[in-house]
Amino acid sequence: MQDIEEKLAHMTRIVEDLSDVVARQAGEIDTLTRRVEMLMRREADREAQNPGAVVLGDERPPHY
Repeated sequence: MQDIEEKLAHMTRIVEDLSDVVARQAGEIDTLTRRVEMLMRREADREAQNPGAVVLGDERPPHY
C-alpha cells in the first residue's frame, strides 16, 4: 500500500509540473501569435502604402 501511495504522490507531482509547463507554453504561444499578427498588419500597411514595390531582402548592399 505504501508503494502505491508513493507512486501516486510522484505521479501527482509530475502532473502538476507538466501542467505548469503547458500553462507557460500557452502564454508564450499567445505572445508569439500577437507578435506575428502585428508583423503581418505592419507588412500589409507597408504593402498598401507602396503597392507593387519589390522588397529585396537578400540583395547585397552597394558597398560590396
